[in-house]
Amino acid sequence: MVCRLVLSAMLLCALAAATTACKEESGVKVSSFRFTGTKAVTPAQLKAVLATSASSKIPWGQKHYFSREQFQADLKRIVAFYKDRGYPDARVKSFDAKLNDTQTSVDITVNVEEGEPVRMERVTFSGFEPLPEQHRKALEARLPLKPGQPLDRALLQASREAALDELKDHGYPYASVRIDESPGSSDRQRVVSLTADPGPLAHFGPIEISGNAAVGDNIVRRQLTYRPGQLFRQSALQESQRKLYGPELFDFANVEPLRTEEKPTEVPTRVTVTEGKHQKVNFGVGYGTEEKGRVQVDWRHVNFLGGARTAGVLARYSGLDRGVRLNFKEPYFFGPRNDIALSAQSWHSDEPAFTLDTNGGRATVSRRFRSGGGPVLGSRPSTTLSLTYASEHESYTISQAALDDPTFRDELIALGLDPRTGKGRGTRSAISLDGGRNTTNNLLDAKQGYVASIHLEQAGRWLAGSYDYYELTTELRVYRSLGSRIVAAGQARIGSIDALGDPETKVPFFKRYFLGGATNLRGWGRYEVAPLSGEGLPIGGHSFLNFSTEVRASVWRSLGAVIFLDGGNVWANRWSFNVNDMRYDVGPGLRYQTPIGPLRADLGYQLNPIPGLVVNGQEQARRFRFHFSIGQAF
Repeated sequence: MVCRLVLSAMLLCALAAATTACKEESGVKVSSFRFTGTKAVTPAQLKAVLATSASSKIPWGQKHYFSREQFQADLKRIVAFYKDRGYPDARVKSFDAKLNDTQTSVDITVNVEEGEPVRMERVTFSGFEPLPEQHRKALEARLPLKPGQPLDRALLQASREAALDELKDHGYPYASVRIDESPGSSDRQRVVSLTADPGPLAHFGPIEISGNAAVGDNIVRRQLTYRPGQLFRQSALQESQRKLYGPELFDFANVEPLRTEEKPTEVPTRVTVTEGKHQKVNFGVGYGTEEKGRVQVDWRHVNFLGGARTAGVLARYSGLDRGVRLNFKEPYFFGPRNDIALSAQSWHSDEPAFTLDTNGGRATVSRRFRSGGGPVLGSRPSTTLSLTYASEHESYTISQAALDDPTFRDELIALGLDPRTGKGRGTRSAISLDGGRNTTNNLLDAKQGYVASIHLEQAGRWLAGSYDYYELTTELRVYRSLGSRIVAAGQARIGSIDALGDPETKVPFFKRYFLGGATNLRGWGRYEVAPLSGEGLPIGGHSFLNFSTEVRASVWRSLGAVIFLDGGNVWANRWSFNVNDMRYDVGPGLRYQTPIGPLRADLGYQLNPIPGLVVNGQEQARRFRFHFSIGQAF
């Protein structure tokens, strides 16, 4: 061992000499920087705290050069890093620094000996009696540092902060928590004690508002989740600050307690805001394999006629849809958690199976339900319920390929379509109920939690209109982090639509179900999975079931990779599901993180193709489909 360390020291001296010799040429480049012996931590975790780093493999990437002083300091940082994570005996066993033949670059390998960790045997609580028993148990179960884990100082401090925040969320804003350690049942075991001093019980006091000009105090106050006289809750301050950004009225918002050094039992608070521009215009340009080019303009006034009302105009043009939509939203509709939204649109959709023109409007009343939980026991889930009435005139035409299919003629007549032109029209008067619950903290790229939703819709009957039907669809998405770099995601959807009266004419063709495309059954193209006509054309069905599973892994910086499996099908009959008659596909995908969401590329392969499927006039023998879009598939 002594010889090995002496050799390493000699290599370091030689490297320092080479660095001096090459100083005029920017020094010795670090080609690679590796570790051996690391088990408890990853090399990436170590490299994140070190000054020495490897140069980019890309020719135009950033270059890093060797510094003897930095490297010697890094050797000490490695030992300190391990000690903070519960490995007091960790040491740098040796290091190898190999210069290339021209002495212009070096490959560095550091050999680490971690040793045995000191583990937390158990944690004891004292002084937490003011907390409800259920919350005390939940706090103990969800502390970052668990019994049996190495005594990581960062996790230990996080556990203290979690306990402190829990007290502050139950009316004790001046609480303190002390950490003590004592020997456990062996030399490598420790008992951690969290001792709390809750301090006096406090309630919210007067609210001071500053910084607002065009937005009234009443608008600011109704975004707050607390009122004077209520029990002090730290999470209420955090939630209020988050809600102040919701209406997009403010560029900056801060909610803070005042006079904390005096420890008043009625805690005054100050709300400080900076108003932003109330008129906003967003331009969007994009491309996807399904919608092709997309151009969108969205103008909104977020304080229309005062009162934080929102009015806007959305114009969009793409290969799939185009049109104009007018929107208006009235917040605080008979209560702080209710709002009403009105919209009117003239919209054209161009799907593979049909084209659809929609003209009309709808009104939606939504309610957000209060969520439990504290600031440290996970993100707050959101639960919403909305009721919508829609009155829209629909004009639609089936695809020319379906119109030319003689075996589909009788069904065209049954659907109320002109068998010569394939056109139909009518007024859809419908009422729908939507419920949803979201426990994720980022719906565009979720890593933990779930999203559940249900949709109930009825058209016609006492609502009049041209169509009489009822529909039920539901969806569940689940996300689980498997370590810091891998996420497992799953989605399941099921639904059916049934006529109230004549089995065909009361359900319009454009309400039929189709699967396939960038967000489900990626082995097929958009609308390619459905019951087929006699000529092999997808003509839609009345029941569907599909699922998707993905394993998403971070590969390098912003680049990620995905492996997916999809399954599902569409059936002609109502409320008819046959799990033995499913279509499946598998494939890889790539993700690249951008500020607007991940860029997505997926390649799906059909495991069991659809016999006789005709697309664009050709029977499909190709079992691959490529999809490119923005955002995760689900």
